[in-house]
Parts: sequence; C-alpha cells; structure tokens
Amino acid sequence: MSLAPIKKVTGRAVPVEGDDIDTDRIIPARYMRCVTFDGLGEHLFRDVRFTPEGKSKHHPIDQPKHKGATVLVSGMNFGCGSSREHAPQAIVRAGFKAVIAGNFAEIFFGNSTTLGLPCVAAQPSDLQALSKLVSERPETEVEIDLEKLRVKAGSLTFPVAMKPIAQQGLLAGRYDAIADLLANLPKVNALASRIPGPTVP
Repeated sequence: MSLAPIKKVTGRAVPVEGDDIDTDRIIPARYMRCVTFDGLGEHLFRDVRFTPEGKSKHHPIDQPKHKGATVLVSGMNFGCGSSREHAPQAIVRAGFKAVIAGNFAEIFFGNSTTLGLPCVAAQPSDLQALSKLVSERPETEVEIDLEKLRVKAGSLTFPVAMKPIAQQGLLAGRYDAIADLLANLPKVNALASRIPGPTVP
C-alpha cells in the first residue's frame, strides 16, 4: 500500500539561519536514549533555544510571530554530523513538513525523505530573500511545489532542486522503503520460496 503522495507543501516559514547546522544541534545526543521517537519534537534545537537552566534564548522557532510555522528555512550543509535518525524525527515531531536549505548532508536527506519530510535545495541568494521576507512578514504563506520544483512566497518565486529518486518517491507516495517492502510481501515470499536453502552435510 502506497503512502499519500506529497506534491505540495504549504505553510508559514521560520528562518533558522546559519551554515553547517549539524544533527547534534538539531537534537542533542542526550535525548537519543529514548525507546521511541515520541517527545523528540520538544527538544528540537534544545541547546540553542534554552539555557542550561531552561530559560528561553528567544530562538526564532519560539518567537510568537513564527508560532505554527511548518516550513524550516536554513543555510548550507544542513543536517551534517552524525547520522542520527533522531534529527529528522525531531523536526517532524515538532510540526515541520518541509525544509528549504542550501544543500543537505546525504544521510540526513535520506532519513528525511523516508519520513515524508521534503528537503529542497535553493541558491543562497534565494534563501536570504526568503528568510528576510518571512522575518518581516511572518504571515506569508510559502508554497513548495515538488512537481515543478519551485517555491512561491509573496512576490518571491525561485527554483529549488531535489534528487530525482526522492522527488519521484514523494510524488508517488513511495518514499518509505519498509512500507513499500510490506506492500509487496507476497512477491517477496514468492521469491524467497524459490531460493534454495543451505545444504546440510
């Protein structure tokens, strides 16, 4: 059974500016001792959002004007560092539905796609213009068109890039490899039954 196709993502955006935002900044390692991914969203960017005593540092995602934003806008090399699946899980569980950045670390990109979290790459000048726009006019609706690979926000329109295999998977609702495998379980079992087992001496 295919998942729901993802052709467009629309929502308000929040700028989390900076390059080389790694997975430890996205979700600090001490929160990876969980049995499930439930609750990770509240710890997204924990160490740059709060002091050790829990006092807010007024990070963009905590500012009232960006409350309810579902599109995260950032810089180059987003999601670099360790290959923890917890990072995109935290982003999704915090309510985000897409990330627009300059480019993405390979494993982070793959993990995000599997979760149905589109990650599209834009030119630095377009990212800067978008960040400025949503900072000044946070009510602006941002539309990511995955078919046309285009972002529209107010008067801004610019192209974005995505690996074709990820784009095709999201558009077809076949971005979760495990769900795809389970949907084809009869074929898997049929093939397995034709493979000879080990020979016992």
